[in-house]
Amino acid sequence: MNANLKFTLNQITLSYKKQTDKNINKYTKLYYAIKQCILNLELPHSWFLPSTRKVSEELKISRTTVVKAYELLLLENMLISKIGSGYTVNYKVSEKKTTYNSATEVKLNGYPKISKLGKSFLENITLINRSSSTNVAFRPGLPPLDVFPINQWKNLLNSYWRHVKVSKLSYSRSTGIDPLKKNIANYLNVSRNIKCDYRQIVVVSGSLQSLYLIASVLINSGDNVVLENPSFPNVNSIFKSIRANLIPVSIDKEGVSIDKLNQLEEKKIKLAHVTPSNHYPLGTKMSLKRRKDLLNWASDNKTIIIENDYEHEVANYLEKIPTIFSLDTEDRTVYMGTFNRLLHPSIRLGYAIVPNYLIGAVEALQEHSHRFVAPSIQVVMSEFIKRNYLYQHLKNSIEVAQIRRQLFLNEFLKSKKMTIQSNLFSSLHLVANFNEKVSIEEEANIIRKLKDEKIMVYSLSKCYINSPKQTGLIFGYSAAREYVIKIKVKQIIKILG
Repeated sequence: MNANLKFTLNQITLSYKKQTDKNINKYTKLYYAIKQCILNLELPHSWFLPSTRKVSEELKISRTTVVKAYELLLLENMLISKIGSGYTVNYKVSEKKTTYNSATEVKLNGYPKISKLGKSFLENITLINRSSSTNVAFRPGLPPLDVFPINQWKNLLNSYWRHVKVSKLSYSRSTGIDPLKKNIANYLNVSRNIKCDYRQIVVVSGSLQSLYLIASVLINSGDNVVLENPSFPNVNSIFKSIRANLIPVSIDKEGVSIDKLNQLEEKKIKLAHVTPSNHYPLGTKMSLKRRKDLLNWASDNKTIIIENDYEHEVANYLEKIPTIFSLDTEDRTVYMGTFNRLLHPSIRLGYAIVPNYLIGAVEALQEHSHRFVAPSIQVVMSEFIKRNYLYQHLKNSIEVAQIRRQLFLNEFLKSKKMTIQSNLFSSLHLVANFNEKVSIEEEANIIRKLKDEKIMVYSLSKCYINSPKQTGLIFGYSAAREYVIKIKVKQIIKILG
């Protein structure tokens, strides 16, 4: 008998023996016993119940009695029965009204208050773009998932576990293992002309963690932070939650406006977050001159720049411009990259190149929080880079993405309600603007209707930090196969009317 079955039978038996009312029959007694276990969460949601035969043998009652008890629970929707699968518990606490007796009633003032920082994160959670993993079309931020070389990755992972030493199963350094950091440094040198000491690289689970680390070690409540406007809602959420004073700066044809920066009344700007390779979500590429001007501005204002290079290979596919980091001679640029948007989100791997004076503080914060990314994943990623699998995969992904982008554009031309912004291939998402004025409420309603049809898109208005906000839709086209693109775009055009 397996441990789960033994546990479940034990819980039911104990509850059954507690039913001391002699005026009820055995199947009702068993029904109350199992129901009590479910309500007390001793048998949680989706938990498998023993077969009627097993319960009958354990309690020494007839199988018919057990069947009747199960049937009563089925009628109350406390259980679900599936042919070939048996009976499972169907009771979610969040869907039921929780009741307390007078002895256990919770007093709302009986707990310490949530901190200001905790409340700040709670208040701003709605800013983050979060969505179900089941809706691939047309969720922004996804690469062509179906071309990822699963077998290569699986073989590398199997090799790791075949040869790993026991000593490697202990704690790992919080900023990442040296082989991965060295291979990332080499890859960045070859692919992006970035030269850095590998010890400046911090391995993280993704861009949000990089931002959280940098914001936490630099920003005090009320410190001034410049963000491009529009920008990533997730970036907005992090800095707003950390209680920074957000200063939105508009974008012109060359990128973040230096004129607007020079006109700011707030003189002490601690941080400026930019996406120069492909300004999110509009797709503007920051010119070389503007990058140099931004560095000069940062130097004059003693400001740290966060260069978020989230889709570098795609953004620089047609035209290569030096990164801000490679132009920086004062070590005041944090360079952020992620493998989640290039390989697949579930890999949970990213990196940041941190100015030397911040490394100690960032490492200390990591030690106090997530500790480290799983070494097994780091080793596999290191080998994936070293064996040139990363370059080959990115090349394949870009080729597939270009085909899907063109197909999406061709199909969307049939829409009379929206127009796709015309940009060269520089991103794995597209922005569509409404041809007539649409309010934020109407935009939200359209997004809800699309979601009902299992079509996931993001709001353009949500990317703006302050008013006026432009409405529109952000589509991630590259993870949808060709036949899906055709079907789903037709559905979108029908919903738009």
